[in-house]
Amino acid sequence: MKPIVEIAKTAGIEEQDLELYGKFKAKLSDELWEKVKDRPDGKLILVTAMNPNPAGAGKTLTTIGLSQSLNALGKKTIAALREPSLGPCMGIKGGATGSGQAQILPADEINLHFTGDIHAITSAHNLLAAMIDNHIFQGNPRRLNPKKIVWKRAMDMNDRALRNIVVGLGDGNGMSREDGFMITTASEIMAILCLSENLSDLRERLNNIIIGYDFDDVPVRANEIHAVEAMCVLLKEAIKPNLVQTIEGTPVLIHGGPFANIAHGCSSVIGTKTALKLADYVVTEAGFGADLGAEKFFDIKCRKAGLTPAAAVVVITVRALKYNGGVKVADLAVENLEALERGFANVRRHIENLQKFGVPAVVAINHFTTDTQEEVDAVIALCQQLGAEAALSYVWAEGSKGGIELAEKVARAAEKPSTFRFLYEEDLSIQQKMETVVKEIYRGSGVVFSPSALKTIQKIEEMGLSHLPVCMAKTPYSFTDRADILGAPTDFTISVSEVRVSAGAGFIVALTGSLVTMPGLPRKPAAESLYVDGDGHIVGLS
Repeated sequence: MKPIVEIAKTAGIEEQDLELYGKFKAKLSDELWEKVKDRPDGKLILVTAMNPNPAGAGKTLTTIGLSQSLNALGKKTIAALREPSLGPCMGIKGGATGSGQAQILPADEINLHFTGDIHAITSAHNLLAAMIDNHIFQGNPRRLNPKKIVWKRAMDMNDRALRNIVVGLGDGNGMSREDGFMITTASEIMAILCLSENLSDLRERLNNIIIGYDFDDVPVRANEIHAVEAMCVLLKEAIKPNLVQTIEGTPVLIHGGPFANIAHGCSSVIGTKTALKLADYVVTEAGFGADLGAEKFFDIKCRKAGLTPAAAVVVITVRALKYNGGVKVADLAVENLEALERGFANVRRHIENLQKFGVPAVVAINHFTTDTQEEVDAVIALCQQLGAEAALSYVWAEGSKGGIELAEKVARAAEKPSTFRFLYEEDLSIQQKMETVVKEIYRGSGVVFSPSALKTIQKIEEMGLSHLPVCMAKTPYSFTDRADILGAPTDFTISVSEVRVSAGAGFIVALTGSLVTMPGLPRKPAAESLYVDGDGHIVGLS
């Protein structure tokens, strides 16, 4: 690794605008934005993917490798990524810093505690939770109805045992009531931090958080129990983007980490906008498949922040195609052209969906050593039939050299005139917005709302918040709300079990199917394979 001061210089950042966290990590100062805000924006490239398979797809890897390859072509490029969560690191996914010759460094530190941003968000979230119960204990002047408190607690770990709990047990410990935990990446504060323009915007959004309802069914907000200023104190440093580097020395801004299956799945607006002022190209990603991350990137992040993406990259793998074509995970290394062609229906739909947003798309085929030449040729031919540009990506093995063809095609696509548009307009009803996403992106036939979801929608409309965009919380593995239905199904319904309003973040969350906001650990968690060797090196975090 190069000293982060040197990496900053390549991005045009002076040392005085860095707040150093050791030799290889730094936060950007508040003053930097004032120096660069009047510069023209670079071109914004979104990296998304087909629906993932349990063996992985390489979207973050491709984002990192593409940024390196664009730099190798002489185009000044910065990557803008999300911060990894400890939950997935210890659960199924492991780390989120890429691998091979396309990774960000220092990987272990980024995957674990990094600069403390997620811990700060967890603390701010739980401070608000503690002040809610204290408000009730100390006389409840705002008349909060304990049965209508909607603000749960949070932690950055997968722990299904905490989904539903009872607090206030024992004498003198407050009122006993049902409560629960969500993972920090699902916290509204995470979404707020990622959508805020600055500390002042952050404060205003925190003020608007709805924590529950009083006995007259009037919403109670965070500012009414005097929690917001202390929350800002805890988040003062966390709102600053973090600067690190790729293995080849490309600058990377890592900031924020909302999941795309239960939140909006994009890194921070502050990080993205800063990168756009510093570079000719900014390569960012959105979580999971394009049905989740890309749709939310366009309809929530770009809408709220006034961003216009120049191009999109759809990451696919031969393995993921075969998985969506019905092949079991254990058999993904075996050649199967028939399953590959069946699974390509999934990619076709994602490409068609991106075209609905007016964004030119390039297909990146993330190459695995188990891919046969016949399979690769078949995938390229299928892309050509769609009229889609496709390029093999060898960035894991070769770094920037392995992504030159992809970078050239992405750069050409980004030069085309932008026709970017949103999927729906704000004046549609809440139900119409959800139905539009289901019908246009998932290709379902409609939405089934639970009675409680309909009641919440009515309440949101009464509060005058129906103009907000919607954030669909759904399984990443399928276009449906069931993880076992793969490929490109049609004529299905999406069940919305619960609706929540994130008034501070500025969107409405629809929980579909059996999705929960606190994941559990798998039968064999990744944590079981983690250890520190005799030389003090962390092993198994990848």
